[in-house]
Amino acid sequence: MSLVSDWRERLGALLARRRVEREMAEEIGFHLEMEARRLEAERGLAPEAARREAARSFGGVDQYAEATRDARGVRPVEDLLRDVRLAARLLVRAPGFTVVAVLTLALGIGANTAIFSVVRPILFESLPYPGAERIVMVWERGLDGEKTNTGFATYADVARESRSFEAVAAVRDWLPTVTGRGEPERLDGQRVSWTYFRVLGVAPALGRGFDAAEDAPGAERVVVLSHGLWRSRFGGDAGIVGRKVTLDGSPWTVVGVMPAGFENLLDPKARLWAPLRYDASLAWACRTCRHLRAVGRLRQGVAVGAAAREMDALSARVVSEHPTEYPRAGFRLVPLREEVAGGVRPVLLAVLGAVALVLLLACANVMNLLLARAAQREAEFSIRTALGASRGRLVRQLLAESLLLALVGGAASMAVAVPGVRALVAISPAGLPRLDAIRVDARAAGFAFALTTLVGVLFGLLPALVAGRGELNERIQRGTRRIAGTSRRLRGALVVAEVALALVLLVGAGLLLKSVSRLLAVSPGFDAHGLLTVQVQTSGPRFADDTATHAFFDRVLEGVRAVPGVESAALTSQLPLSDDFDQYGVHSESWSRANPEQDPSAHRYAVSDGYLQTMGIPLVRGRALTARDRADAPPVVLINESFARRGWPGEDPIGQRVRMGSATEGAWRTIVGIVGDVRQVSLAAEQPDAIYVPEAQWPFADGALTLVVRTRGDAAALLPALRRAVHAVDKDQPITRVATMERLVADSAAQRRFALLLFGAFAAVAVALAGAGLYGVLAGGVVERMREIGVRAALGASRAEIVAMVVRRGLALTTVGLVLGLAAALAATRLLDGLLFGVSASDPLTYAGVAGVLVLAALVACWVPASRAARVDPASTLRAE
Repeated sequence: MSLVSDWRERLGALLARRRVEREMAEEIGFHLEMEARRLEAERGLAPEAARREAARSFGGVDQYAEATRDARGVRPVEDLLRDVRLAARLLVRAPGFTVVAVLTLALGIGANTAIFSVVRPILFESLPYPGAERIVMVWERGLDGEKTNTGFATYADVARESRSFEAVAAVRDWLPTVTGRGEPERLDGQRVSWTYFRVLGVAPALGRGFDAAEDAPGAERVVVLSHGLWRSRFGGDAGIVGRKVTLDGSPWTVVGVMPAGFENLLDPKARLWAPLRYDASLAWACRTCRHLRAVGRLRQGVAVGAAAREMDALSARVVSEHPTEYPRAGFRLVPLREEVAGGVRPVLLAVLGAVALVLLLACANVMNLLLARAAQREAEFSIRTALGASRGRLVRQLLAESLLLALVGGAASMAVAVPGVRALVAISPAGLPRLDAIRVDARAAGFAFALTTLVGVLFGLLPALVAGRGELNERIQRGTRRIAGTSRRLRGALVVAEVALALVLLVGAGLLLKSVSRLLAVSPGFDAHGLLTVQVQTSGPRFADDTATHAFFDRVLEGVRAVPGVESAALTSQLPLSDDFDQYGVHSESWSRANPEQDPSAHRYAVSDGYLQTMGIPLVRGRALTARDRADAPPVVLINESFARRGWPGEDPIGQRVRMGSATEGAWRTIVGIVGDVRQVSLAAEQPDAIYVPEAQWPFADGALTLVVRTRGDAAALLPALRRAVHAVDKDQPITRVATMERLVADSAAQRRFALLLFGAFAAVAVALAGAGLYGVLAGGVVERMREIGVRAALGASRAEIVAMVVRRGLALTTVGLVLGLAAALAATRLLDGLLFGVSASDPLTYAGVAGVLVLAALVACWVPASRAARVDPASTLRAE
């Protein structure tokens, strides 16, 4: 019989106890009556005497009841319930202790549950696709082995020749504008090959996915909607499948609606999907047109390593056939989980480690409270032992108290976890994946319960084992005096551990604070103050011609510059620190590489005249782009200083000619100026090579440009006027991505800020808990040594000497904790390396500052117990003894 079944039967027997014992009493009463009648008849006893004799010879009812309980296995359950009832009464009688312990546990367990709820779906939970472990991203290898996008021709080779994949799909971003119902709205979407939903293993809830015939140039325009877009834009109309919607001015047929819970991890913002509709005849379907991402589903039983070997062999064959169209051979296969979580894994693991330290601190504090409480109850334990209670009985009772305390604290932790998760989602960095999957659910509650049980057993065992140690006579003679030896040493050791843990958290917070400060002190290469940015999107058949698109943006720019409060305005295809990413290979007449794909790449900016002035980017040499650099003018470009140094070392690049994209096609462009470096990807990234092209001399890809506007007053307050200026040109063109450059600069440090905020909060809690633990030990020590202090005072010890004695004890514990904490911090902060900027993980000033903070906190914690010790009246103390 299993343990669960056994205890279920015991519980059932316990619930039926009254009925069974009543029946048993009736049965025993019947036998007593029969025995009494026999004695009356055989021995001639009076009825009363016969009943007494029958009861004496038969035995007591209570003994039979006890034996019956033991036989039925009810006794352990009854004992457990009795222990729990007694534990509850004792905790209610000590409200101060109970409240402090419950709140401490609620904070520790609640914080851990909240962080677990955030980390679980990202790092530990299976991704929301069938067989998600078989889904991998397929990247080409760049010149330095880095991941790069792929071209359509390469994707087609993989889809056709690979035997490791069930299906492979290509994906690119899509920004259509929907019109027809309500205001025009630009949507985030994806163009995908027809196999995309097969790779993910998810089918639409309404309608169907794409078929191969729809994924070709000239095929009917079809689209699949997300559940959210279907509800918000189309009212959840169940008849939407088969109907037309207007995207970019053209009709598209809705063929499916995705399920409500579908998570599109390759782009969580995407709200609709359409077929890629590429074939090899298209100019942008070449091998060097690397603007696609590829994702594949491995066949059952094929390991990632085996697939990677097959892909490398395929790549080597393709590169040998097209040696000038690849920088090097090889693919990189990255499991989708790693791709999704890789960017945030360091910060989440660091925060997870920090919150685990907070839980350890909370446990140490509660254990300290329990040890102090056990010391105060020594007399009680001695008396109970003298009355026959076994050591096991005392241990069981104390375990029941600690478990009950932990369960109450665990229940209270939900009041911390639920709002904590909401707060974490609200302050999370923009790149945090799977936000919709973050919640306190049954699994999080189960985690909290398991953590509660574990904590209850662990911090209950130590006080339980300490309680009742020693000889009975010795403990009775000691009476109400506190146990001094083992308990005091254990409590001191716990304080040392608390100080060490607090130091680790404080060092982490200090390093992150210094990193964020230094990161935000980095010059982004432009003046962010007073800059407002908005993206303007063109859509519709009338903008199919670049001439019409350029004319539209020229009129928009003219109208915006006329708005009162605008100092200057310009247009750019790519905005720094905004997640925009647009790189092109750059080829120069002065370079002569056999393989042009090994030429450098640079961030490409298509900008209007006045862009450098508006952004505050310095012109180092040469001239800026002007209104004269029109489409019919000689092609020109600007480059940044980093590109000038790396591309033309020891030479003057002004006057050199470069070609972008293809090494053999397109116009040669003359370098006319060199500008300052701008941080494009992040403040922490190295300066990238950059090239600036006149907006009028570059074809439009997606019909979107970003307005950058320098204002004289509050930048955000000017937005309504800018919106009116744009809509005065064309009211049907949407305005999106509104942001100030100051906010974009601040957001570039979002991950580090997120970690800093949590580490700072945890460190503050840690200092408070460590200080409270030190105070508790010293205050308890003063009470325990009251007689000794009185004797010292009677023998002439001054108040300063008594204060020094207490403070020395506190500083001694703190010093040991600091030494251990410094060693632990040197090891633990290596985990923060990926989050640090401009500061070493072993920065001595940070460590010294943190040690100073903890010493100051220790002195504050020492002051009250020391003051109390100094006020001890020796005469009163000695009389009390």
